Amino acid sequence: MDDTAKYLIHARIAADGVVERSDVVGAVFGQTEGLLGEELDLRDLQQSSKVGRIDVEISSENGQSFGELTIATSLDKAETAVLGASLETIERVGPCRASIEVTSIEDVRAAKRRAVVDRAKELLATAFEETAVDSEDILADVRQSVEVADIDEYAGLPAGPSAESSDAIIVVEGRADVLQLLDYGIKNAIGVEGTNVPEAVADLTAERTTTAFVDGDRGGELILRELLQVGDVDYVVFAPAGRSVEDLSRGEVHSLLREKIAADRLGDTRNLRETITGLVETGTTEPPASTDDSIGAEEASSPTEVEVIPTGSTETTETTDTEPSTPTHEPAGDGDDATADATVDDTASEPAGEADGDAASPPTLRSHLRAIIDGSTGTARLLGSSFELLDEVDPDELVAAIEAADEPFAAVIDGELTQRQLDVAAQCGLDHVVARSTGEFVKQPVGTRVLTADQLRAADPDLEAEV
Repeated sequence: MDDTAKYLIHARIAADGVVERSDVVGAVFGQTEGLLGEELDLRDLQQSSKVGRIDVEISSENGQSFGELTIATSLDKAETAVLGASLETIERVGPCRASIEVTSIEDVRAAKRRAVVDRAKELLATAFEETAVDSEDILADVRQSVEVADIDEYAGLPAGPSAESSDAIIVVEGRADVLQLLDYGIKNAIGVEGTNVPEAVADLTAERTTTAFVDGDRGGELILRELLQVGDVDYVVFAPAGRSVEDLSRGEVHSLLREKIAADRLGDTRNLRETITGLVETGTTEPPASTDDSIGAEEASSPTEVEVIPTGSTETTETTDTEPSTPTHEPAGDGDDATADATVDDTASEPAGEADGDAASPPTLRSHLRAIIDGSTGTARLLGSSFELLDEVDPDELVAAIEAADEPFAAVIDGELTQRQLDVAAQCGLDHVVARSTGEFVKQPVGTRVLTADQLRAADPDLEAEV
């Protein structure tokens, strides 16, 4: 029925007593029977699939009941309006006096049309391939054709042909990343193939100058945390937020490797991505002392830039500045501090109240809003019935997290709430979803309360006491 519905009747119900969903449904059928004649009899319309099921969400408080009901129809406008008006003739629900007021009749097709228009605009802006050709890209492709070598293996892991012999290695996540760096002339990369860092890689990091080059997502952060714990990492590089190493251009790869962070500058930090981004933006990264073997590719540069020498070359890196390179600040802490915390998911282990600066306060929706959305973390939190943290994931992974969670109660998302996320939240029984913003929904479940961050901030302070 929902797939063919044209209109949704939304009504509000109030009863002077405690009633349940079955009482409301019985009152709707019983008190409208015969009211509009055979052609608009509600039971007959349901049997012929012209009217969908009656969705009722009702709760009781202080001896009174309040709720909402929704009816989907495929009738025309006039018939739908008459059916909606008939609901307002109901005067009793169960043993209690009650009133029903139709608040709106939603045109489902209008919402679908808006969704089509928005998607069409998005496709127009992004789906068509660019036809412009950059001469520098053409020249780079021609030059690299003589540099590209076949992918090799090290201890059964994908690696560049120089990974075993080079004095410096670049540790990446997987085979696709190794191939991408190989295409850009970087031959000393090795992939760990997952978050469980192999012992062979951990041992190799102790013998070589090691740069960890990971994706700009939570998976990349988890791999980096384990590398810092089990291996000896000298430098750290994060791809831009939400992007993978295999998606980066030649220029982006070399630029990021030149701005790599000395691992001992990270200290005992709980958010590696934010720390690294801050160090890059403030220019407090530690440059290599004399050579840049971790790049391993020949790249032309202006006189004021570092000249990159291919891996294995006997030449040294030269700059126009003859003064030794030194960091602008003292290291944040001993290098061992960065590996002291063996817990991967630090945010899950902290009480939510501490994220707001008050360890004694119990977690609330607002405290999670401040931590996730006001903090612009780009993540989503899944919460239990006491607003305790169940899981923190990338918004793209929220659907899977909800389906895997045990009795989730609420979610807070630093991003736009999608129709798919809302549908799964309703199916799994979530009472509240708070997001930075919401899109146009083709259908909105009655049982899940949806709020934007601005709406929650403007809501009555007692809001969370009610939930």
